[in-house]
Amino acid sequence: MAHNGYRIVFLGPPGAGKGTQASLLSQKYGIKKISTGDILREAVRRGSELGKKAKKYMDAGELVPDDIIIGLIEEQIEGIDSFILDGFPRTIRQAEALDDLLAERGKPLTHVVFVSVPDEEIVRRLTARRICPNCGAVYNMVYSPPKRDELCDVCGTPLVQRSDDREDVIRNRLRVYAENTATLIDYYRGKGIFYEVNGLGRVEDVLSRIEEVLKVQRT
Repeated sequence: MAHNGYRIVFLGPPGAGKGTQASLLSQKYGIKKISTGDILREAVRRGSELGKKAKKYMDAGELVPDDIIIGLIEEQIEGIDSFILDGFPRTIRQAEALDDLLAERGKPLTHVVFVSVPDEEIVRRLTARRICPNCGAVYNMVYSPPKRDELCDVCGTPLVQRSDDREDVIRNRLRVYAENTATLIDYYRGKGIFYEVNGLGRVEDVLSRIEEVLKVQRT
């Protein structure tokens, strides 16, 4: 698969595996991955003004306001030809703002990949997620548990559940997603760059499905 000029958006509910797939593609083909979740969590960790503003929305499972996100994205895509966006856009307004940014550069999106996973599977996946607060390693108590119960394999630190991985917050995130982000499917379908991929099964199988989609190169 050639990777020159691939500008890809990953869509799908939280927990669909977008981040994992975006990371695999990024590593395999040398395309920059831009994850709003990672950018925002880093801002929260640093305690920056942006991080403080974003944290109250993230903790409640609400969407971070557009003006915060769009400014971050503009910085990230400056001067690069290929990228994978994970977690952005989430609303029609964000999608339009992204289209405007890319139109100014003469480099529109090439593919929008929707990773489809049922809600109940997402709840099962995300409530089982644990992270190491020390080194950042991520585990899943169902699919990829640590060797020692609730302790990080890398550094031995007790694992924690992120506040936004509690079931009540996850269900709220899914509700917010359905109300806001799902409208993007129609938006991008109308542009002829939308592809739906089944997100169930082994990680490598989902990656293969995505690679097949990316072979459809738009001019």
